[in-house]
Amino acid sequence: MSARPADFLDLPARPVKPRETGISHVIDKGLSPRQVEDLFATSGEYIDIVKLGWGTAYVTPNLREKVRLYQSYGVAVVLGGTFWEACLAQGRLAEWKDFIGDLGLRHVEVSDGTLEVPHEQKLACIEEYAADFTVLSEVGSKDGDAVIAPYRWVEMIRGELDAGAWKVITEARESGTAGVFRGDGEVRSGLIDEIAQSVDVDRLLFEAPQKAQQVWFIRAFGPNVNLGNIPPDEVIPLETLRLGLRSDTLRTMPGAGSPDGAAL
Repeated sequence: MSARPADFLDLPARPVKPRETGISHVIDKGLSPRQVEDLFATSGEYIDIVKLGWGTAYVTPNLREKVRLYQSYGVAVVLGGTFWEACLAQGRLAEWKDFIGDLGLRHVEVSDGTLEVPHEQKLACIEEYAADFTVLSEVGSKDGDAVIAPYRWVEMIRGELDAGAWKVITEARESGTAGVFRGDGEVRSGLIDEIAQSVDVDRLLFEAPQKAQQVWFIRAFGPNVNLGNIPPDEVIPLETLRLGLRSDTLRTMPGAGSPDGAAL
């Protein structure tokens, strides 16, 4: 049931939680439990997944309290893929898996944005974890100077979906300046077009921390595109973009004319 205070506008249809599409994936870089409570008091209806960014989970003293709090709100919690890479680098993946299980997490992230992980090894890990967890894998480098050919993006995404990933995340960093974006935050639209022609967009989660990036994806793929690395204070602004309640996407809402402004 919607918690909106009004219900008289025709708005784009949004799936109810738990959602498979229209997912808003939020990054927690160190929120306190009180901040989490405040966040969910205003934005909880619109949050599907919370990622405890990078290795922040390893140094958060109240980690278990935070995880239990998030779970009480019915959202998935996942640890950052960089933490998985750190455990891989030190040969501690067994301990990582025990840590995940002890926290009661049901989602995991597998990435190779920093380390050069042989893709067959990454696929084997995805297949192993998919037996016990919901796996989000991530494709793309955090190095803004790294160049991966579009066909290779497609190959890796397809392989990871076939290995058992629920969604594949397209790398952008929390800054939105790498992976599917240029250093200035501009979308690599040709790359996205090639990926979208070969992979079901509903199986992808596009990291898009910047407003302009969110607008681009909503215009390109509609209000129920999966978007990630959303800052906590941008959850409600993102929902207004999805619904056409902001000037950037107003023309996409029902009755407002075509997106190119042919009517209004």
